[in-house]
Amino acid sequence: MVKFAICYESELMQSLFKTIALVARHNTPAIGEPLRRLAAMLEGMGVKVLIDEAAASEHAITTHPSVARDAIGKLADLVIVLGGDGTMLGVARLLAPYRIPLIGINQGRLGFMTDIPLGDMERVVAEMLGGAFVPEERILLETTVIHDGVESGPYLAFNDVVFSRGSTGAMIEFETFIDRQFVYSQRSDGLIVSTPTGSTAYSLASGGPIMHPSLPALALVPICPQSLSNRPIVVNDNCEVEFLLTRSADTRVYFDNQSDCELKEMDRVLIRRYRNTLRILHPEGYNYYDMLRAKLHWGQKLM
Repeated sequence: MVKFAICYESELMQSLFKTIALVARHNTPAIGEPLRRLAAMLEGMGVKVLIDEAAASEHAITTHPSVARDAIGKLADLVIVLGGDGTMLGVARLLAPYRIPLIGINQGRLGFMTDIPLGDMERVVAEMLGGAFVPEERILLETTVIHDGVESGPYLAFNDVVFSRGSTGAMIEFETFIDRQFVYSQRSDGLIVSTPTGSTAYSLASGGPIMHPSLPALALVPICPQSLSNRPIVVNDNCEVEFLLTRSADTRVYFDNQSDCELKEMDRVLIRRYRNTLRILHPEGYNYYDMLRAKLHWGQKLM
């Protein structure tokens, strides 16, 4: 990864980004005060600040223009998210068509993507806007659902596309193809198709591998398969994954667990890498393995 750094004086520092949108997690009263602080700091750096209209309404912020979340990609040069990974996921899907970078400030729990502590917000963000950041490109998935020959979608996912049994509790039966080559038929609770970003989410909890974000790969992870020989498979991210539902009373496909679509028997679902990547900006000195060690409570170096 390439690092960018410039020298600056804190009093005179100018932002490399001229218009910045701030997005905050919903229903979080404590986020109002840091949101106002960040907006004031950015304004002091000569930045035009836009506030996600839901956050502006929730926290009664009228000092800066508000904008609908789905319009941010047309107006901003950079988006800063205050929240957790769930908020980042939702914003990432909206920004993907525009190739606008994201910075995440952790106001959630684990924070695999929101890696700036709230207590260091002003200092770290100011340094990053001056150029001291590490850019990282993350892939997304694009999904098309085919029912009776009629296509719906595309649906975007940043973490994963998940096929899951519904409220009946019965296992589902399906066939999987990769680049139109038959791979297996399976009876299970479902299947996770994960990006490297999503490999530390539901995929990890289901026994999938951790994949470095730079890896050009997808993971297919069975959820509680009937046959214990059904194991996760990692394939190139240029592959097209096809899911054919052969038997089910109630099945849905979920996109980042934030939107979903009902499936019927003999429906086909095509999953491929989305044409754009999403750029996440990390603070200078960011190390993926340091983050994993902290979030997953791995052991420290002995010496």
